Amino acid sequence: MTDTVVTPSRDQIEAFTDGDPGTVVWHREHLRIADQPAVARAADDDRLLAVFVFDPSFYGDRGMACDSRIDFLHDCLQDLDGQYRDVGGDGLTYAHGDPIEVLERFRAAGWDVLAARSPTGRYGLRRDERAREMGVEFVTGDGLVRDREHTREEWNEAVNAWLTDSQYDWDPASVRLDRLDTGVDPETVADEYDLCPTKTKVPDGGTGAARDQLDEFLDRIGSYPSNISSPTDARDGTSGLSPYLRFGCLSVRQVYQTVVQEVPESRSREMFVSRLFWNLHYRQKLADWPGWLDEAVNPELRGFNADHHDPELVAAWKAGQTGFPMVDASMRCLRETGWLNFRMRALGVSAYYHLLQQPWWIGADYYHEHLIDSVAAINYTQWQYQCGLVGKPTLRLYNPIKQVRDQDPDGEFVRRWVPELAELPDEHLPRPEKTPLSVQSECGVRIGEDYPRPVVEYEAAKERFWERYDAVKPKAAAALADETVADRASLSGGRAAARAIADEYGGTGEPDARESGDAGRVRLKRLTPSRH
Repeated sequence: MTDTVVTPSRDQIEAFTDGDPGTVVWHREHLRIADQPAVARAADDDRLLAVFVFDPSFYGDRGMACDSRIDFLHDCLQDLDGQYRDVGGDGLTYAHGDPIEVLERFRAAGWDVLAARSPTGRYGLRRDERAREMGVEFVTGDGLVRDREHTREEWNEAVNAWLTDSQYDWDPASVRLDRLDTGVDPETVADEYDLCPTKTKVPDGGTGAARDQLDEFLDRIGSYPSNISSPTDARDGTSGLSPYLRFGCLSVRQVYQTVVQEVPESRSREMFVSRLFWNLHYRQKLADWPGWLDEAVNPELRGFNADHHDPELVAAWKAGQTGFPMVDASMRCLRETGWLNFRMRALGVSAYYHLLQQPWWIGADYYHEHLIDSVAAINYTQWQYQCGLVGKPTLRLYNPIKQVRDQDPDGEFVRRWVPELAELPDEHLPRPEKTPLSVQSECGVRIGEDYPRPVVEYEAAKERFWERYDAVKPKAAAALADETVADRASLSGGRAAARAIADEYGGTGEPDARESGDAGRVRLKRLTPSRH
């Protein structure tokens, strides 16, 4: 099999000459058959053929996903194949090639083609536009608002209505479930593209594994609020559902309704449910403007840090060799496991953009490559928000020194991922470079030899960033008065919230409102609360 091989062949596809055609369900991210809008819609016809197309653009050097994420995807596909078999079908049809060329063959044979709609950008956006022109119908049903000019008007009400509404349902006995044997399956594709998943602790993919994970999480949801910040506690203390939501093994609605039905009202339930709203909130942003993946949403901040690009600093950040132990532990954990809890992801972004002052898109692409659960709609919008590229009067600049004290006081996380510091006493882990030479000699750790000194000095780098950012901040806030920019930003309060920011902060600048919070970050005064 090569990149140019397209299967199934035209001869393998049954042609319809008269009568009602069958319907192809093109699975992409919604890898389930329950609460799946395209499947439910297709089941109204006489025949349903579920298809997944292995797209060469996602494999090898052209792809942006690590092999471990692709391996997780392959798990999900095998599980999806089993779901169709469990309801009386023969399984999932696997195809290979340019999806548009594959689907055009079905369209030419008289098949209708449906796909569940989801926000995308870059290649995915161009692919879906081509598919739509060729006759693929995209079925809306993911809870996002698309049927109005101003999507943020009464957005919470619309999302609440979707979350509490009945799930998409269908009767497998009412439709013939077809399958083509193409000779393609996840194993052959993995072999042909030489997949080599090397990350550790990656869970099994698929809806079955997702349901098991959800059930296990509900047994311990009471401790959820206390486990989300520390990376050691978060590894087994958070839900672990993000990779399953990323590939649609379960819908956000399925998770929401299960939690609400099985968990009594509590702070734990409220906090977790807010994360499900957060998931939809950021997906909505990409649905509103696909440019989040490629350019700063605020035109006044485009190119910020570009003239500071230093490949050596970028390489040190990626390798976990910055001299900031919590940052380095996080980056090494990301590279080896494809996982980081939210706070450590934010710390990594802040160190990269605010302290090393490197172009945001390089770091965002790196996260997207390595995170098993990376959703473009969340990864890239979060990078822009964390960097401060929206123009809001809130910017979180994390203190990597304080994060060690706050989130890893016993040094468990740092020592696990930065073993060269294993023998260093706890009190010196936040700033190894300050360790007296006598202590370094006693514990056998030489800073500058065994572990690098910080590649930048924290206080000086922070002040350099603020000096540059403060100079453009009023213009960035004022730019939110432009309705085009406001719509791109897709704030939870819509255009009105953007206009309020522009009115209050778009003049000569706000008073200095920086303060160090318990998260070890500098915070500017917040205008309005939100569900972020």
